Amino acid sequence: MFAPWNSPAGSPARRSVLGRYHSSVLLLEFTIEPFTEGNPGPHVRAAVDAAEALGVEVEFGPFGSSCTVAQSQLHEVSGAVIAAAFANGATHVNLHVEQLGDSQ
Repeated sequence: MFAPWNSPAGSPARRSVLGRYHSSVLLLEFTIEPFTEGNPGPHVRAAVDAAEALGVEVEFGPFGSSCTVAQSQLHEVSGAVIAAAFANGATHVNLHVEQLGDSQ
């Protein structure tokens, strides 16, 4: 699946998609280890479920997951993802947060 936020910062694809967001929207990307290709494990599924339980739509990818959140949701969603991952056997959580929209 095409992920425009993985495009170079100044690319037309990235500007097009990111321009649709207000600057108070953040992209939250997370990868959770241990990683087993094709078998995400309970530590990954629990983290995705925790975000979705807060009303966030998560795009589940083969190497990581992502969602967009309002700045006001950042602490709650990221905290839930991290807590659920470690509570279910994660050894490492990598979290990337990027502001979308007007600041691009």
